[in-house]
Amino acid sequence: MGTIRNIAVGLPVRDGHVLLSVGFDRVRQLGFHRAVGGGIEFGELAVEAVHREFREELDVAIEDAELLAVLENRFEFEGNPGHEVVHVFAVRSAALDAVPLDADLVVLDEGSPVRWVPLDTDVPVFPSGVLDFLSQRAESENLPSAF
Repeated sequence: MGTIRNIAVGLPVRDGHVLLSVGFDRVRQLGFHRAVGGGIEFGELAVEAVHREFREELDVAIEDAELLAVLENRFEFEGNPGHEVVHVFAVRSAALDAVPLDADLVVLDEGSPVRWVPLDTDVPVFPSGVLDFLSQRAESENLPSAF
């Protein structure tokens, strides 16, 4: 029997791009992008987790994190089922704003590539629908979709 994992992910946006990790599912032969973040530790608030995850994974500080939504995500990766409760944050970071749009970053603890991806990418982004929250936020604040 599996467990439900609570995670916090952040979506930094700049110039019509969002910073995402790059992944590949060998079983499905599927390339995809995933929001940057990770598990919420016991006693830690989701907003604290997203700050910690960006420090641990990319060695950057987040100045602002705004909760966009909480969603449930059931999925399959490499043939194994997964189940997450995902806290999705819009994040701002001066350090990330300084990273060129064509730069290739790497998650420090695992080596996965991270890059700026156009918001209208055709590559699947997981958790599914996560980018829709950016559009909804922009619409509710009358901002351009790339806020």
